[in-house]
Amino acid sequence: MIIDIKVIPGAKKNLVVEEGGRIVKVYLTSPPVEGRANEALIEFLAEHFGLRKSQIEIIKGLKSRNKVIKISGVSA
Repeated sequence: MIIDIKVIPGAKKNLVVEEGGRIVKVYLTSPPVEGRANEALIEFLAEHFGLRKSQIEIIKGLKSRNKVIKISGVSA
């Protein structure tokens, strides 16, 4: 499954915002420094979907708030 999301780093709490059953925004407490927000995003999504971190991959947008995420092992 491939999803487009917007990540908001430096939030007060970690939160997933869904619209129509799809993830559209992810708020993260991690700051956008030295890839920490990307690592936190992978950890948070793995926990959200009940998957291993190795099943979540950022395929586009490593330095952007808009990201394309590939999730293995989940049907759309």
